[in-house]
Amino acid sequence: MRSPVLPLTWHLVRSSGRRGLQSRLLAAGAAAVGTFVLLVMVAAALGSGARADRTAWRTPEPAKHGTAVQALATTYIRHEPVTVVSLAQLPGRRGTPAPPGLTTFPGKGEVYVSPALAALLHKLPANQLADRLPKVSSYGTIGAAGLASPDELVAVVGRAPTGPAVSEEAGGSTAYDIDQAARAEINGFSGTHASVFTAYDQQTALVGVALLVMPVVVLAAASGRLGAARREQQLAALRLAGATPRQIIGMTALETATLGAAGALTGAALYAGLLPLLADIPYGIGGWYVRQLWVGLPWLATVVVAVTGLITLSAVSMLRQVATSPLGVAQQADPRRTRIIRLVLFVAVLLYLWSSTGGGQLSTRQVIGLLLLFYGAFWLFGPWVVDRLGRLVGRFARRPATLLAGRRLSDDPRGAWRTVSGLVLAGFAAGFFAVSTVGMDGPDHRDQVAVAGGHAAEVRTLLRDAGVTATVDTVGEDDDWDGLLNGTPGVIAHISGGGPARLDTAVTALTAGNPARPPLTQDYATAGDRTAIGRFAEVSTATLALSFLVATASAGLTAAAGVLDRRRIYGLLRLAGTPLKVLDRARVRETVIPLVALAGGTTAVGVYLSYRLNKAFGASINVTGALELAMCVAVGALAMFAAIGGSRPLLRRVTQDAARSAD
Repeated sequence: MRSPVLPLTWHLVRSSGRRGLQSRLLAAGAAAVGTFVLLVMVAAALGSGARADRTAWRTPEPAKHGTAVQALATTYIRHEPVTVVSLAQLPGRRGTPAPPGLTTFPGKGEVYVSPALAALLHKLPANQLADRLPKVSSYGTIGAAGLASPDELVAVVGRAPTGPAVSEEAGGSTAYDIDQAARAEINGFSGTHASVFTAYDQQTALVGVALLVMPVVVLAAASGRLGAARREQQLAALRLAGATPRQIIGMTALETATLGAAGALTGAALYAGLLPLLADIPYGIGGWYVRQLWVGLPWLATVVVAVTGLITLSAVSMLRQVATSPLGVAQQADPRRTRIIRLVLFVAVLLYLWSSTGGGQLSTRQVIGLLLLFYGAFWLFGPWVVDRLGRLVGRFARRPATLLAGRRLSDDPRGAWRTVSGLVLAGFAAGFFAVSTVGMDGPDHRDQVAVAGGHAAEVRTLLRDAGVTATVDTVGEDDDWDGLLNGTPGVIAHISGGGPARLDTAVTALTAGNPARPPLTQDYATAGDRTAIGRFAEVSTATLALSFLVATASAGLTAAAGVLDRRRIYGLLRLAGTPLKVLDRARVRETVIPLVALAGGTTAVGVYLSYRLNKAFGASINVTGALELAMCVAVGALAMFAAIGGSRPLLRRVTQDAARSAD
């Protein structure tokens, strides 16, 4: 016998009218947004790992039978790092393969530069940048295979085996040289040690992904429950007419899976079409190559299937009452209470988080796991709080709008929670990031240039010839461990006036004086900390923006769906004489009450975890971040109210003909 599921589903879809079509379009749109954001998040995580791998060849990997010498040096121009890789073929050894991005191994005197560095060499005066490299008639170009970003500043220089730039001295001698200077005999370019400027990218991106996953899940789950009230009424009637629970579940799964798949595929197509624009968004060392952000078909299919499955599961999970008590659903006589077990589980998770963060420093994987655990626990806990808030508000209400809001909160706490959950969870991200300063305040070495092992007279001569006014001091082995040389003997020049251009001129002059050991600056000494802090700040900004965007979309979507689902109730209230203004105020208070109670709690937890993270790094809380936090929460709340206010015309429209709406 032919199954009636497909024809019945198609009949219900066709007979749902314009309002049913609106709910379905909103559901498909939410699926598209969720898929797009998820794919962008996955692309950032995978792409940052691929970029780090692209930089590993620059750090020499020692070989037993080396065929060439490779030296890594790092210099800075306008506070941006310039990576210089010096290569020299050893005489009497077999040929060394070409480094990534080059077609042949560079000969003595050949200089290859990245496109971004080539543009900068032509833009700046030679005494600020070009004179740090050997003079050539023309520069070769490093291909994309040797670069992590089109904006990266990289040079590959061919040297003589006896040249100072590849000598033993080129390996560096100060504590700041780690990951910025190295030297070894090599026989290829199969290094595994990523550059200090890309090593933190993927770990930081993964933390941002973990913080964004739950708001996206909230959006997808909310889209699966759009039109839930109307669907429940229709399916309850079919159940009373003799439909089996399996048929009811099959009809719902078929409808929502089709809508979810259509929306998810639209989001995937949007992601693929916007890849060139996404690649222009800078992260860390700069923009992206488009192929770095392409996740590949397996990941694309996985995200599409995951979003579709989540939407379908969300819709089907609401059918338990329809299957077991269709008459109660048809009469709308069963308030959806929550159980105390939600509170017990939440307290247990908080105690576990407290004990887990009280020890030593956590790994990135552990941090991500704890964040996801907290999100999951709060997702279970939220409806219980909303239920209790609704009962309290209903008991002590003195105005009709407040009484209506309290009744709605207690009658459908899960639905009210879905409206505010996005911003509540985004508040956690805001609290976590806004007061974080992961790092330590180090000594100030601005306007200083240091030369390890240099001689004061030689440094004065080089700076004078370059037209740079400076005070030159000699530093002994144990003179100043907090200074720019960190206890290494050498010379420190204090540059007078001129700003960044004068400092770059001094660096160029001193580089030419000793190619084996490029001079040190504040940028060089703080590279590791600045890179970690910079990545954290960039991910903070992106996470806050996307989480509030997704939260606003989720709130607006749920508010519009709530109006469509409750049009019969609103119609009855209008027939009973309730003013439209009272209904609208009740909707707003239904959002404000749980939002104030819950968002404040998650924001406080975020601030606490940020404090623990700062403590682990030996840093202090960023006091000025409190203002940023207040602004984030205020903007997020205003955006949510604007999204809810956007459904006010819909409320007016569905209650214009109250008798028809209540039918």
